[in-house]
Amino acid sequence: MKRVKEAIGSEDGHAGTLPGIGVGAAGAILLGIGAAADQGWLAIVGGIVLAVGLVAAPVMNHMLVEYGIFGRLEELEGKK
Repeated sequence: MKRVKEAIGSEDGHAGTLPGIGVGAAGAILLGIGAAADQGWLAIVGGIVLAVGLVAAPVMNHMLVEYGIFGRLEELEGKK
């Protein structure tokens, strides 16, 4: 579990968005199941979860990767 946390928190940018992508994938699956089974409530919940995942992935990338990079750039430029 420690290695997973380190990979997600790493500035490499490769694993930081995985939780958001996982949430979006779960939402897409729920949306598909709800639509196929004619369960409107499940399709709506799946669509909402999918949207949360789609928004969460770039936000996580920005917070985990870009904050650190831009912070160091500002230090190099003497703005901090």
